[in-house]
Amino acid sequence: MDAQGRGRAENIDPADQWVLNPNTGEYELRLSPSAPQSTVPGPRRAGSRGSGGGPRARTSGPGREKQDAPGREVPAQRRRRGAPAEPPPGRRSRRPAKKSKAKKAVLWTGGTMAFVLLAAAGAGYLYIEHLNDNITSAPDDGASTGGFQKDKAINILLIGTDKRTGAGNESYGDAGSPGHADTTILLHVSKDRSNATALSIPRDLIVDVPDCPTTQEDGSQKVIPGSQGVRFNTSLGQDGRTPSCTMRTVTELTGITPDNFMVADFNAVKTLTTAVGGVEVCLAKDIDDPDSKLNLPAGPHTIEGEQALAFVRTRHSVGTGGDLSRINLQQQFLSALMRKLKSNDTLTNPSKMLKLAEAGTKALTVDSQLDSIGKLKDLGLELGKLNTKNLTFTTVPVIDNPAETVKATVVPNPTTAPQVFQMIKEDVSFTEVKEQKAKEAAAVAARLKGSKADPSEVRVRIFNGGAPSGSAQETLNWLQNDEGVTKSENAGNADEELSKTTLEYAPEQADQARSLAAIMGLSGSAMKPGESVENSQGLPTMTLTLGKDFKGAGVSLTAPTKVPEGVEKSTADKVECAK
Repeated sequence: MDAQGRGRAENIDPADQWVLNPNTGEYELRLSPSAPQSTVPGPRRAGSRGSGGGPRARTSGPGREKQDAPGREVPAQRRRRGAPAEPPPGRRSRRPAKKSKAKKAVLWTGGTMAFVLLAAAGAGYLYIEHLNDNITSAPDDGASTGGFQKDKAINILLIGTDKRTGAGNESYGDAGSPGHADTTILLHVSKDRSNATALSIPRDLIVDVPDCPTTQEDGSQKVIPGSQGVRFNTSLGQDGRTPSCTMRTVTELTGITPDNFMVADFNAVKTLTTAVGGVEVCLAKDIDDPDSKLNLPAGPHTIEGEQALAFVRTRHSVGTGGDLSRINLQQQFLSALMRKLKSNDTLTNPSKMLKLAEAGTKALTVDSQLDSIGKLKDLGLELGKLNTKNLTFTTVPVIDNPAETVKATVVPNPTTAPQVFQMIKEDVSFTEVKEQKAKEAAAVAARLKGSKADPSEVRVRIFNGGAPSGSAQETLNWLQNDEGVTKSENAGNADEELSKTTLEYAPEQADQARSLAAIMGLSGSAMKPGESVENSQGLPTMTLTLGKDFKGAGVSLTAPTKVPEGVEKSTADKVECAK
């Protein structure tokens, strides 16, 4: 709990309440005003209790027992009247048993530690409640998966808005704007946490914004009409659109449904970089941009606060001067921030960690599935497993908008953009991850190798397990009429929906499975060896279940295994100078 919350001070940073104890070399949480303290605590008054019912230590005050000064002689105790003067000869006198000094020390130290731990636990709880109060959340309106899960791949939508909120930000102009989705990144973390891909979505990308069911301030629901062929950045702020609408737009564009979202404004850049003590960036040339107010010479720099905000906002002085060049600059900045967050300089510094907790919980708006410090901690632990050398930054592949004479916007590259989206959906790494995963991938790929049966010998029943309505019949017609798979039948709807299409087969049907996989464009991971089943005629058959990834008869379902040529990418472990 911070000082202001306890009524102790006007402007005390919670991080400053962690004080180094010179006797132990450890940081301690000080929740009361500093005062001269004894290096060895005095005894507690028996039965003394605070308002909370716990033990309360006393260091001074009336009634405290005094200790004898070192070196002072203590007179021998006088014999009480009526007591025997000497014990009878041959018998040893009985003296009251004394507790050993060591045992006393253990008891005293244990009591002191119990008090410290109880106090720290109470303070920790109150501080966590304080951080919870800092968090601002917004409804996901059913646009998410319902929140990330620890045993699955994670997709987090990071949205940087240009809304001019916060002290000092009105000077950047456009003060009355509700903001846009100015900087948007879809962060995909692999299921095994070995790699991640950060996909930047250009703000000037032409997309279709779908209809967006949106929770209003009074709790009521309103459907905000969609727009066709508009800039991506209009998916937030405009016409009352909230982050959940940006989520829906990303799903419409990529086919990937985010698990959660986080929204950051100008203040987030300033406060987070200040909390970690600045991040290191590099410029290949001098920059003097009056629009963003960035003035830096070429070379490496450590930036924070206003200077960091100017760095991510500048665009006229880098590359071609457009939004795509600014994206490269922002990716460099986020790489630097990631390295700083994972550095020992940050992780082992209690002051920085507390300042970071304060800044992070105040600066970000999260969805309703991430509305507590506990949930954010769990997400942070998952992201913390990632090695920055396997975090790849890339951008949606684009081409100039062919509908424009004067080029101002872009559209997805029809050849490479779908491949990039499919790689992310299929959890394919954009980096070479030399781990057990590579061996597992080789084993799965081996299912496709071997002899193939003639299509006329392939026997399969087809279920719809999440594909668009009519997909099973469409696939049946295509297989029978165009591919010669005449021993196939429509088995209707599956018992449950699947995210991915699967082909189940018995070992003796492996040659049939390889043949059908080649026809359908199935990957080795879609092939599921199992037991033989019977079709409607009682004959052994394979089972093809069309999942949510099914795009239509004849459309391959195999994701590329490497990044398409021409797609730029960089990894977060390297410092690259912006040109």
